[in-house]
Amino acid sequence: MHAEAASKVDGPILVTGGTGQVGGQLVKMLAPWAEVVAPGRAELDLTSAESIRSVIRAIQPRWIVNPAAYTAVDKAESEPELAYAINAEAVRVLGEEARQIGAAVIHFSTDYVFDGVGSAPYKETDTTTPASVYGASKLAGEQALVNSGAAYMIFRTSWVYGSQGKNFLLTILKLAREKETLRVVADQHGAPTWSRDLAEMTAHVIRRCEERAGQNRKQPLEALARWGGLYHAAGSGETTWHGFAQEAVRLQQMQEPEKKFAEIVAISTAEYPTPARRPANSRLSCSKLQENLGWRMMDWRESLQKVMTEL
Repeated sequence: MHAEAASKVDGPILVTGGTGQVGGQLVKMLAPWAEVVAPGRAELDLTSAESIRSVIRAIQPRWIVNPAAYTAVDKAESEPELAYAINAEAVRVLGEEARQIGAAVIHFSTDYVFDGVGSAPYKETDTTTPASVYGASKLAGEQALVNSGAAYMIFRTSWVYGSQGKNFLLTILKLAREKETLRVVADQHGAPTWSRDLAEMTAHVIRRCEERAGQNRKQPLEALARWGGLYHAAGSGETTWHGFAQEAVRLQQMQEPEKKFAEIVAISTAEYPTPARRPANSRLSCSKLQENLGWRMMDWRESLQKVMTEL
């Protein structure tokens, strides 16, 4: 389904992090049928409650979509204050301001709210036990939004990548051209998620709520009373970081048969120690998303093939 087919939204949509992987795609997806406002960092400082409040009060958005986050997983271990300021405190302020003006909030979270023990895909109702500062700060943001009293949807996702920005895929393809071997972790399981798929899903959700609203400004909140809450939204299927890297290099090799790329060597997490502990199991069950909102996330292999054609 295409967002362009929807009628225009009766009010602005505020998108944070509009130059990021998901934010940039969101601006493109929403712009044809909504007034999208995506302030830069100079205008919207997520470390400043005053900045957040003044921007929201000036714009008076109908929707607030928040893909912006502190995502430096390892660095967060040594600068937890900054991670919590952006991932938790800023979300609390967004929620409080949204509640004051009757706006709805869509917020993105992460598989890192789980410790990764076990092998079953995590459901929204499973116990959260983050094993890193990053994961704990994102969980605190979820809880702050819930407690703010705003109408909200939270989408937990995993392994986000795309053809632009800074991500695992682009790093691997660059290194594969420069090195003979690449050692990649093969015992962390999850699903890569295409930034555009997340943006299309978000546009679909907003459109559904707006269609239910008609011309009544308050009704999107009524739609969220029915559909709002916590969802998992990650790519379908599963792999490991090693499997992801191997498939990406294989596809690139097909495009450049004359080029010699690095061999992708499987290693364990123990062989690649990092300051922050990663979940061994990042699988997310996305059945609630499909059942409630009629959206199935794209299989990671299919999305990878599409992204590779854009590089």
